[in-house]
Amino acid sequence: MRRAATALAAAALLAGCAAVGPDYQRPAIPLPAQYPQGDGGSAVLAADWWRSYGDATLTQLVDKALAANADIAQAAARVELAEAQLREASGAQQPALGAGANAGRTQLGAAVPSNPYGVTVTGNDFKLSLSASYEIDFWGRLRRATEAARAQLLASRAARDTVRLTVAGAVAQGWFALRSLDEQAIATRATLSTREAGARLAAERLKGGVGSALDAEQAEILRADAALQLRELQRQRALAQSFLGLLTADPALALPEGRLAADALPPQPPAGLPSALLERRPDIRRAEELLVAANAQIGVARAAMFPQVSLTGALGDESGALSSLLKAPARFWSAGFGLALPLFDGGRNQARTDQAGARQREAVGAYQAAVATAFKEVADALASLSAARESQGEFVRRDAAAAHALKLARARFDAGYTGYLELLDAQRTATAAQLDVVRNRQAQLNASVDLVKALGGGWEGRPGR
Repeated sequence: MRRAATALAAAALLAGCAAVGPDYQRPAIPLPAQYPQGDGGSAVLAADWWRSYGDATLTQLVDKALAANADIAQAAARVELAEAQLREASGAQQPALGAGANAGRTQLGAAVPSNPYGVTVTGNDFKLSLSASYEIDFWGRLRRATEAARAQLLASRAARDTVRLTVAGAVAQGWFALRSLDEQAIATRATLSTREAGARLAAERLKGGVGSALDAEQAEILRADAALQLRELQRQRALAQSFLGLLTADPALALPEGRLAADALPPQPPAGLPSALLERRPDIRRAEELLVAANAQIGVARAAMFPQVSLTGALGDESGALSSLLKAPARFWSAGFGLALPLFDGGRNQARTDQAGARQREAVGAYQAAVATAFKEVADALASLSAARESQGEFVRRDAAAAHALKLARARFDAGYTGYLELLDAQRTATAAQLDVVRNRQAQLNASVDLVKALGGGWEGRPGR
């Protein structure tokens, strides 16, 4: 018993030795001191950031997509797969126990060479046994494999979060696109109604001899332009609605026409060091966990070049009669120690180690690229949001000036001071200015979604503190 305890203690000591292969260290990446073009804010944006727009329909669409989207379901299944793989890798570090039972009846003929009695012999054989095996993880191969599996699980969870963030952003931007098209369609219908009246007036003036054929043709061209533009907006709306139906797993989705969202926008990100991106963005977390896994696989490959040590044992009873199966004379046991040492493999183990090292260096590059892409996307989103916000006032003022110019042109035309072409040109300018206000508003909303996505979703508290 003392010898068995000593053997178990030695095995535990060996299993606790340091694992071969490099321990993970996050690559050093120089980070800028602050977000580009960002003055920062102090507000908190919850993880369900889409609710901050104050649009009930948008909230319903995003919630529906997060619950039913096929891409998210696939990502969730990959998480479950990674969890099972981690359990498998962890289980390999534990002893394996097995039980067996056999019952048989055998007859040996008198001429069978293995029969020492020279007469036909018939007998029973009953057997119960327990077996155990355990690999002593002396070089850390199993621990490194478990480390890699755990990192793969975390990477799959981050990938799922990336898909969720992408789907939520796509729904939000798809919804803003649809509402922008609705707003443009409303304005275009009003323009079409005005141009239809203008075309009728030009035709009547031509018949009455007070207008020219050129005025009538120009008025008809503008009417047709407005009609074609309205049909194109209707086509684009149908596509936007179909896209939202795909994201929400509702092919029959039907959304009534409405206005574009009000001026509400999510709060600006809080002031803090950009290093918070490394923890906040799920795609960066995924890239780092894949790097952790690749780093651990180096240890797995290196450990294969060292001896593999294992312990085996069996305990049971075997008898020719059931009545004596569980009695002491029928008992047997065995214990074993195994050592497998690779002597020559044609360089295969070294090649696998080199492959693992190359994959680790590739993962380092992927992680660095993910960080660089993240800061570019933040910079782009901040620049786009700032430009759209600053331009909105100019677009609104231009729209008001164009509407006033149209009013003046109509008064001048009615008084006979100008020709009809001047009125038509003023109408064209006023319509374009009105639509530009809507489109820039959509661009501002889209840029706000891009910023939220670039920052990894909602933020709570102040990063970098």
